[in-house]
Amino acid sequence: MSRPSKLPPTVYLLGLTIFSLVTAEFMVAGMMPSLAEAFSVSLAQVGNLIAFYALGMALGGPPVTVFLLSRNVGNKRALVTLLACYVAAGALAAAAPSYFVLAVARVVMGVSSAVCIGLCMTVCAGLVAPERRGKAVSVVLAGLMLSPVVGVPITTWVEQHVGWRASSWLVVALALLCTALAASRLPSSVKGSEPTLGQQWAELKNSHLWAAYLTSGLIIGATFAAFSYCTPILIQEVGVAPRFVAPLLALYGVANLIGNMIVGRLADRHTLPVTGWGLGLMVLTLTGFALAGDHQWLNLICFVALGLTGVALNPAMVARVMNAAEPAALVNILHTSVITAGLAFGSWAGGAAIDAGFGLRAPLWVGAAMASLGLISLVRPLVTTRAEPRCV
Repeated sequence: MSRPSKLPPTVYLLGLTIFSLVTAEFMVAGMMPSLAEAFSVSLAQVGNLIAFYALGMALGGPPVTVFLLSRNVGNKRALVTLLACYVAAGALAAAAPSYFVLAVARVVMGVSSAVCIGLCMTVCAGLVAPERRGKAVSVVLAGLMLSPVVGVPITTWVEQHVGWRASSWLVVALALLCTALAASRLPSSVKGSEPTLGQQWAELKNSHLWAAYLTSGLIIGATFAAFSYCTPILIQEVGVAPRFVAPLLALYGVANLIGNMIVGRLADRHTLPVTGWGLGLMVLTLTGFALAGDHQWLNLICFVALGLTGVALNPAMVARVMNAAEPAALVNILHTSVITAGLAFGSWAGGAAIDAGFGLRAPLWVGAAMASLGLISLVRPLVTTRAEPRCV
């Protein structure tokens, strides 16, 4: 039975779901001063809330996935169940009476989010014909791209006018809507149509896949070593008034979208070169941002230019993984976990550099170093790609 050429509406639902998950993950970056004041903690400790979320994704996602696969839980049922867990944890975070409770809730949200994002990608791949996976995945990833353009600026604006709890409840409401729609609109999988745990485990015995995972982790780690602390850097180092932070985050997000469009057009045929050029641009912009000093115009140019790379390289990262292995649930969720392990390390390392007394711009140097390692990780694949076309 042939599938229709038009993308089904459920693909866009999966994109909205990822939008809600990613917005909740990164909204902390836009409200760091308020959270630090509310819980009487340092900026580095608030930055760790992003790291905790990412740590939950990195460490919790794969074990939960293996458990679900071992119980033969279908992709739809697993997605709806984990989204419900996510909503419950999000409600706990929004009502958290202390920093400790908020941190624990963020870890649980991270575990649920890792599985949900991986399942969204897997369900998406099953909704369309193989030759249309790239377009469908780009639509789903648009939810991730729109998060810094729409989600983070809106949550920042709500936080500045109503408070951080109202902002958190707004994201919980969106996640609840996505849960209800997923339960009612997504098709149930036919029994036996999904790869078994053994089949998916065999896909992991692939050095090219792990090379792709490594580069992805370094890309996102480099990005969020810097982005996690962008609000205090912009206010205290660059001299931006707090009311202009949300518009600047939106402008950064627009750059993400533009970068995503460019990368998306080139990623299928030029996966490694596009990734390499993106990492090179990241090294230049982060280094320029770190050295910009009192030149406000240069600081802002580097900040916006950073949006053209980093998260915008996601289509190339996903294309490389899909070229290396069949995009089943375990492959996708492990990719998400490796990425967020890099994010957690980047966010932690940026905060540690601040706490060590190297100043608010220290996270920019941490990001530049991780991006440089990402470039180094591409050397061998670039050298061998002609001899081994699968090494992409």
